Amino acid sequence: MKTRHVFSTQDVGAAQSAVHALRQAGVSNDDISLIARHDIENGQIPEDQQDTGDDFGRGGMKGLLTGGGSGLLVGLVAVAVPPLGLTLAGAAAMTIAGAAVGGWVGMLTGTCEPGAVRRKFEDEIAAGRVLVVVDGNAATLVIADAALIAAGAMPLPFNAPTAVS
Repeated sequence: MKTRHVFSTQDVGAAQSAVHALRQAGVSNDDISLIARHDIENGQIPEDQQDTGDDFGRGGMKGLLTGGGSGLLVGLVAVAVPPLGLTLAGAAAMTIAGAAVGGWVGMLTGTCEPGAVRRKFEDEIAAGRVLVVVDGNAATLVIADAALIAAGAMPLPFNAPTAVS
């Protein structure tokens, strides 16, 4: 499993120097990304280096729980109304259908929510700093952290598992 570390740099030039230091240390391009204000990202950071992380999974989970709960509630109400003739199996089917639709809608809306790093460090980003994000195993991160600190990047308090392993 990979873990994510985040560092702050003053500007795009400092971030590119940090990326160069990471590459020299042997960190793969696939494990390095940059996060900045949208105007900085769009104008100065190559697209392949931008972190496009959104909260797809979080939105999906919220939708799954909300849709499943709504489907269960509607199903139980329908069971309680005899003229509708719905059985408990029908209520279970409504719960599953509600969860499926809710999860799908939640994932779609989750793509509009900023990722965890962007949410946690929104003040850093708003101030015009560029965040360098590194994903790796413990051994890789020891090397990456040392390279980034030597390049002048400031470590930020973020140490979380990534969805990519």
